[in-house]
Formats: sequence, structure tokens, C-alpha cells
Amino acid sequence: MNRLKTVFLLLPLLLSGCGSDTAYKSAADYYYLNPNKGLSDIGRTALVELANDSAFPQISADVTEVLYQALQKKQVFGITVVRQNDPVRRNLQLDISTTYTFEQLSAMRRTLKCDAVLRGTVTAFKPFPHMIIGLRLELIDLADGQLLWALEQIWDATDKNIQDRIKNYYSTHFLPGSEALQEELGTVSSLKFLKFVAFETAETLQPQR
Repeated sequence: MNRLKTVFLLLPLLLSGCGSDTAYKSAADYYYLNPNKGLSDIGRTALVELANDSAFPQISADVTEVLYQALQKKQVFGITVVRQNDPVRRNLQLDISTTYTFEQLSAMRRTLKCDAVLRGTVTAFKPFPHMIIGLRLELIDLADGQLLWALEQIWDATDKNIQDRIKNYYSTHFLPGSEALQEELGTVSSLKFLKFVAFETAETLQPQR
């Protein structure tokens, strides 16, 4: 975890080289991409159902599902979900606080038939009328245990900047005339808000070196 903390301290210096596509300028702010490895080299990733530090037990499954959908649309790599009750999760010790040994990395790669593991935690969640979601995520290369990508972010639906980003998201991804309704749902409906958050998270995963 010390490595991850160091990465996040350096994030403001790295952001100038970490952007989203030309149609959508404002993605999540605090993330890291390994400059020495390309995400497009990953054949398949195991998305481990997120751990949960909030008071809402269902939220980890909900966030995992919308993140899975957003990553599928991004098409940077293939994705497989490892659910909370999957025996593989316990047997392979797929835990956010674990620093994997090379033996564990090899076992995960062989058992999951994946090249990387995406794991993390819902660090905070509050529903309407003051919706907040916090995520801490990391993508680990199973070949050598290196950190490929990491993100730590809190989205607050009452923040003006977030509201502008929701408006931008719906105005560029939905049919003309539906923006007002979708924007309203984005700041009222938990599911709509989570889909917006998942989209922004997926946008930080850049395939190029």
C-alpha cells in the first residue's frame, strides 16, 4: 500500500499526460497509468467484486456491475467478474490489502486465465439527496505484480463541477432532446449516478503506451 500511496502523491504531476478522448474532456481527476506498460497488451482482466467501506452492503455489487459494463464498452481488454461469494476469491486471497507473492500471481494467472487483476474498494457512499461515491481501484499485472493503473476519487453530486460533467456526459452520449431528463436522473437516481461514475473511471484507462 505504501507504493500506492506514493503514486497518489505524484498524481497531480502526472495528470497533464493522462486525459480522456476529444469528445469528453473531464474525466476522473486522480489516477495513475504505468508509463512503461501498455494496457492494450493485456489479453484479459479479472474484475474482483469491490470491497465495501460504506454503510450500504449492496453498493459494492452495484458498482462492480456498472464498472463491468463500462469497461466492456471501453474495450481496452477482456473482462471477467469474480463475485463476492465465488470460492476462487477466498482460495486465491483476492483481497485489497494483500501484496501478492509471485506464487500467488502465478496461481491467479493460471486459475483465472487472466493477465491482470482489477481490485478495489467503495470507500464511501451516500444516496439521494446528497449522493456521494468514493472509489479506490488498482490494476495489477499478474506477470510481475506491477501496478498498471490506479485511481482514487470521490464524486459528490452536489458539487458544481461534477454537475457540469454529468451534463457534459449526457449531452454527448444520448439522443438530442433527452439531455435535461438524463441530467436530472444523473443527480437524483443512484443507478444513473453510478453509471456516470463508472464511465468516468473507464475513460482513464488509456490503451496506448
